[in-house]
Amino acid sequence: MAIKVFFNNSCNICRLEINHYKKIADSNLEWIDITNNEEALKLTSKSQEELLRRLHVVDDGKVVGGAKAFVIVWSKIPKYNFLAKIFSIKPLFILFHYGYEVIAYFLFLKNKHQLK
Repeated sequence: MAIKVFFNNSCNICRLEINHYKKIADSNLEWIDITNNEEALKLTSKSQEELLRRLHVVDDGKVVGGAKAFVIVWSKIPKYNFLAKIFSIKPLFILFHYGYEVIAYFLFLKNKHQLK
């Protein structure tokens, strides 16, 4: 079963990165744009604001967001598997987590106008 990846296609930076992953990933990842997507809200049980704030995945029925979601995505893309291994090391994951949160916050502010 494919891992569902929930991303904001209306964000230029997000779209650029996800489009790169789409080109090199196989069918084990399903890409779902959260923009005006009521189904994404139902599938994740997250609010529009929560989905807009961070990348999310549904992996084996569990909703995972933020840095952990990126580690899961990278673990499924052979070219980026090394990043999943590196950032799975606890001290490095902690740094990645906080770095991601800062960047994601500013992207959220930039894209906040999408909230209904």
